[in-house]
Amino acid sequence: MPRRRTSPLDLIDVDRLLTEEERAVRDVVRQVIDDRVRPYVAEWYEEAFLPVRELAPVFGGLGLLGMHLTGYGCAGASAVAYGLACMELEAGDSGVRSLVSVQGSLAMYAIWRFGGEEQKQRWLPRMAAGAAIGCFGLTEPDHGSDPASMKTRARRDGADWILDGSKMWITNAPVADVAVIWARLEDGLGGFVVPMDAPGVSVRTIGHKLSLRASPTGEIGLDGVRLPASARLPGAEGLKAALSCLTEARQGIAWGAIGAARECLDTTITYACTRDQFGKPIAQFQLTQAKLADMAVELQKAFLLAVHLGRAGDAGTLRPEQVSVGKLNNVREALAIARECRTIMGANGISGDYPVMRHAANLESVLTYEGTSEIHQLIIGQRLTGLNAFA
Repeated sequence: MPRRRTSPLDLIDVDRLLTEEERAVRDVVRQVIDDRVRPYVAEWYEEAFLPVRELAPVFGGLGLLGMHLTGYGCAGASAVAYGLACMELEAGDSGVRSLVSVQGSLAMYAIWRFGGEEQKQRWLPRMAAGAAIGCFGLTEPDHGSDPASMKTRARRDGADWILDGSKMWITNAPVADVAVIWARLEDGLGGFVVPMDAPGVSVRTIGHKLSLRASPTGEIGLDGVRLPASARLPGAEGLKAALSCLTEARQGIAWGAIGAARECLDTTITYACTRDQFGKPIAQFQLTQAKLADMAVELQKAFLLAVHLGRAGDAGTLRPEQVSVGKLNNVREALAIARECRTIMGANGISGDYPVMRHAANLESVLTYEGTSEIHQLIIGQRLTGLNAFA
């Protein structure tokens, strides 16, 4: 008789690193994904649709939106608890985790960290509840990895600001109520809180995506958008402010990738144990077990890294290049795991009846956004050598 199977993340008992409260958060989010996402996500992916207005209030009611922030209706959870929530969200789909990450770690965080009290009171409670959806406008059609060269401009006109430009690949844009827009000023860069119904704001939904299909993505046009002086984020001065928001979001991504990889590996182990070839389950072949073992080891290492960085975040000692280590390693390894799982599942690996190919396709986008692998390699390289390769 075969021995009882072990779940990939139970291999070295990583649960012992978590508090009872952290495990409870993880289990609640996992149940919500089981109930509200897994039965429908394959269809959403095929239809390039995500029911944001339906899911956001559910996530808001659980305290998942801006959950690591304090005040204004936010849960004030630990970095590790937030990371575990991201892991379970992305086990459902990267697009679902992206909704929560962009809402909480980019749009809400920017307002919470750099906004004035009036801006916080106006937007954060509604965003925390899922009643208002936010997006984060930094990337432009011609400027992705080099945001310092952005062309979007904000100029003074009396007491007002006038914004002109465009932002590209903006998650949540087609359904957003508010955008945090970064623009070039006469003396640097600044951030603005822009209602999406302001005159001069337009959104074009980006279609024909082969990745992150269950995630609304758009291009934001800004044509003479007039904003009052109060729209500017008073604490956001220079590119450093915008990049600090990306650092905040990358922590959730390092956790989320683990969820996608775990989902692929769990699915593949179940499949391999029940798929017979040459008179026995393919999980009984040495080559298959070698693949499964290697993937499980990498998954454990990614989880340990995420917990370590999360604890540093809670202690206030986490540095940006450490976040880059987490994002670079965990997404890269998750993508490798998804691809390897596909090989074990053969032709069934490309079927929408299983999540593996969907996760693999999504992770191609996750590998790129919030800093490409090359950008994170250079961030790490600069820390190791003291030399700036960006210059």
